[in-house]
Amino acid sequence: MGKIRNSSLIITLVVGLITFASCDQKAVFDEYVTIPAGGWNLDSMAVFKVDIESAAQQYNVIVNVRNRSNYPNSNLWLFIDVISPSGQVVQDKLECRLADDAGRWLGAGWGDLFHVQVPYQTNVKFAETGQYTFRIVQGMRDIDIKGIHNIGLRIEEAEAAKE
Repeated sequence: MGKIRNSSLIITLVVGLITFASCDQKAVFDEYVTIPAGGWNLDSMAVFKVDIESAAQQYNVIVNVRNRSNYPNSNLWLFIDVISPSGQVVQDKLECRLADDAGRWLGAGWGDLFHVQVPYQTNVKFAETGQYTFRIVQGMRDIDIKGIHNIGLRIEEAEAAKE
């Protein structure tokens, strides 16, 4: 019984330390959407609603991808719609490299799950304040893709440029 309590305490401390260490004061937004185990269908989209409070601040926009080792490709194409508070839509595409040319997974990994951060926009200023909607859909040729576990969006304040 003592071993179980000690193990639980250690796990709780490790999770707490990871959570504390991952708290980043520059992050304005950092969320994930879990992709169904059956696959990510062409018609399914990950939707993120982000409140932007400053049009003067520069931001970095990052797409986070968590893939499993059974993902059959070395990259992932995404189609991204960014909808401003006034309703203006900007459409874009982004290639996320998940493995190198030798087939080794990029980014950090634990077990069969790998995490890659892909810069989408750097040092960007949003034209207006308010709620922006980011819609992300997979742009691969297959109707359903398996092996993608999560898609995330992170927006952080960019470092001020030195003059």
